[in-house]
Amino acid sequence: MKQRITFLIFLLIAANGFAQKASVSSPNNKIKVNLINSQNADRGTWHLKIDYLQDNNLSEIISQINLGLSRSDQDFLNELKFIKADKPVLIKEAYSSVSGKSSQRSNLGNEVVLYFENPSKSRLNIIVRAYNDGVTFRYEFPERKGTFTIRDELTAYKIQDSTSRWLEKFDLSNEGLYHHMKDASVQQDWCYPALFNAGDHSCWYLIHEADIDSNFAATKLSNTISASEYKVTLPAEEEGLGEALPVINLPWKSPWRVIIIGSLAEVVESTLVEDVSTPSVLEDTDWIQPGLASWNYWSHNHGTKDFKTVTEFADLAAEMGWKYTLLDWEWDQMGNGGNLEDALQYIHSIGVKPLMWYNSGMFKWITSTPVDRMKTHENRIEEFAKLNKLGVYGVKIDFFLSEKQEMMKYYLDILEDAAKHKMMVYFHGCLVPRGWQRTYPHLMTYEGVRGAEWYNNGPELTTTAPEHNNVLPFTRNIVGSMDYTPATFTNSQYPHITSYGHELALSVVFESAIQHMADRPEGYQNLPHAPKSFLQHVPTTWDETKLLDGYPGEFTIMARRKDNDWYIGGINSDGDKDKTQTLKFDFLPQGESYKLTLIADGEHDKAFSTEYLMVDKSSTIDVKMLRRGGFVAHIQPME
Repeated sequence: MKQRITFLIFLLIAANGFAQKASVSSPNNKIKVNLINSQNADRGTWHLKIDYLQDNNLSEIISQINLGLSRSDQDFLNELKFIKADKPVLIKEAYSSVSGKSSQRSNLGNEVVLYFENPSKSRLNIIVRAYNDGVTFRYEFPERKGTFTIRDELTAYKIQDSTSRWLEKFDLSNEGLYHHMKDASVQQDWCYPALFNAGDHSCWYLIHEADIDSNFAATKLSNTISASEYKVTLPAEEEGLGEALPVINLPWKSPWRVIIIGSLAEVVESTLVEDVSTPSVLEDTDWIQPGLASWNYWSHNHGTKDFKTVTEFADLAAEMGWKYTLLDWEWDQMGNGGNLEDALQYIHSIGVKPLMWYNSGMFKWITSTPVDRMKTHENRIEEFAKLNKLGVYGVKIDFFLSEKQEMMKYYLDILEDAAKHKMMVYFHGCLVPRGWQRTYPHLMTYEGVRGAEWYNNGPELTTTAPEHNNVLPFTRNIVGSMDYTPATFTNSQYPHITSYGHELALSVVFESAIQHMADRPEGYQNLPHAPKSFLQHVPTTWDETKLLDGYPGEFTIMARRKDNDWYIGGINSDGDKDKTQTLKFDFLPQGESYKLTLIADGEHDKAFSTEYLMVDKSSTIDVKMLRRGGFVAHIQPME
């Protein structure tokens, strides 16, 4: 009997030895990634398992991430033989960022390379990194030559049914609403990024991808085949222009698959998507100048056709001390007192810098003008040269509506050409960020969000905005700049029911390197002194970001630092009751005193209440937010 028990223990140890072939842990040992063979053998199918250590307890966060690729000549899936794993190596890199949630970054993680071959002896490597704030992995074909089509990527995240999730139905505009679900009962295609909260609620994770280049397509998630498995899915044939399946040239590396992991604050504050992306291609970034901009489209959909409207919004920018004014679509049809050249001359004369809109020109059925000036390299070089002479500092390019490989190449070609002419870029009607702001720091922001523009499109955002605004800081805005076009106090075609305090707070809660303030001039000119002054000086780039408190869809308290000043934005979305938020200032340095300007909701949703206080690291204050309200705070060191 003793011999039989000993033999069974030996079999169990041997099976486990076969099952787990390699592992890598984060530098702080809180996150561990294991390579598992599904057949308990050296050959077959493979998956990753992620464990998370919290309060000395090791929890299985994602039990299975299936691995594999299908190439036009052969598959790398069912009969993959494990060859070896390199010893883990430390990735350690410090870099700075022109824009985003923090200026000083650290790309610090442990990397292991896993080597496989299929029955044809063709090689596949999988590069896995464990960071203190997540896990990334990518595929590599190491052969030196060959051109192939990727027929499918088999990466799939198996998510336990007890996991809460916030997902957005896939649409090429990336302008939908996120939905909170507690299981996988809804099966369809989903946008990135996708947010999950593990069953014990102590660990959060966000799934995304990063560092796409012109050698692949953007992907989405889909659980249509298996409800509990969210599969990385290539574009469908009908989704935009070009070939659906990407064509790759060897040697080749896939985009990074990214899972940001930790507490909710750690996930929100993470820069992992940019940390793993290709370093900046620019040596000189002094010409890149983020800032605030006035924008006439929200209040006057065809406003740039009117010279007088253009000058009114230029005057607004000058009055508010904002760097920029954006000339949106139809500037080539400008009349009523002047043309484009007249408008640009006026804008420069009052010390404001112009930005200009362009149609991508990729879709014949989208005729908004000007249409064809960005479509080809020759078009862009000619147009950028003209813009340099006219003193234009940046371009907004609209209508991409495809995530196929051809469109990825188009995005990156635009960025390459713009850099040569020191032209800042803003993508609209586009994909969500994939880490390109690190590689191309003149890429200021993206749309890829249901923003304030939707108050023009129908009545829906009126009722959904309070909750929606409180989901975005935990999803879309984590992965890169987001041009929501915030801080509106008057109404567009459809009204907003968020309070003035809520709208003011969006200037801090949402991050965008160029922040387009969407309201008409009187919306800002009629504000009381304190909120108006706040919007005149609020930064658009940050040295540090902290989530002080919050929960997706309910409330958000975000703190951001610029130099020695802190800015706090808080928003509430509970439609039935007010919320009293206790603010703690334990993030401040010890032994220093600060002046606090607090601008909160007043007695009703169009009123403000302003207080001036002294605070230090030990201080706490209570702030009342209306049911759809908000507040801002500016914290300045005492001289």
